[in-house]
Amino acid sequence: MSISIRIDDKLYETAKVRAKAEMRSIPQQIGYWAKIGRAALDNPDLPIEFIRDTLLAKDEDSEPFVLPE
Repeated sequence: MSISIRIDDKLYETAKVRAKAEMRSIPQQIGYWAKIGRAALDNPDLPIEFIRDTLLAKDEDSEPFVLPE
């Protein structure tokens, strides 16, 4: 589903630069920021770097770790 929203021109330009650097589309970049911001507001005691790294790790493809016997 696609919804149009109005955002500040400066925010758009910042998102455009960051999106290019992080290989995302502009809507993906704004969505990423929103996801990080929501998690930060829900967990004010956690450092933003921890929240960012946790969300990135959650989205990574990985294989389960098996302990040797």
